[in-house]
Amino acid sequence: MSEIVIRHAEPKDYEAIRQIHAQPEVYHNTLQVPHPSEQMWQERLKDSPGVKQLVACIDEIVVGHLSIAVAQRPRRSHVADFGICVGAQWQNRGVASKLMETMTEMCDNWLRVDRIELTVFVDNASAVAVYRKHGFEIEGTGKNYGLRNGEYVDAYYMARMKSH
Repeated sequence: MSEIVIRHAEPKDYEAIRQIHAQPEVYHNTLQVPHPSEQMWQERLKDSPGVKQLVACIDEIVVGHLSIAVAQRPRRSHVADFGICVGAQWQNRGVASKLMETMTEMCDNWLRVDRIELTVFVDNASAVAVYRKHGFEIEGTGKNYGLRNGEYVDAYYMARMKSH
């Protein structure tokens, strides 16, 4: 397989990112809804305070997306949360791990972030495994956290603390 290249998401990437998020295998495990609009993704890729957007590319094809948001409130400015997705046909090839490595390196060394938080549906075992691999721990469970396919699903609250 070709090398996975991580780079900053550019406005021109919105359609590739929208296509990834439009896949049932992807939005099933996120809080996104089916049929994402072009306008929504164009807006999301505009620069906004504290938000960094990354894409993973293989042979210049966008195969994954990660958005990290550093909290803007002064007493939470050491905290970030993120969302990640990988196109269905590119899953289980190390794309998510490469995005996670890049994100944690940015947080640890460049963004002054000591705590990274996330939520993940409890039945998304492969994602939980990737997060654990990168130092995230389950801190709790949110009951009926999100609606998926007409049913409420629980989610884990996970976090990774920077080791000093």
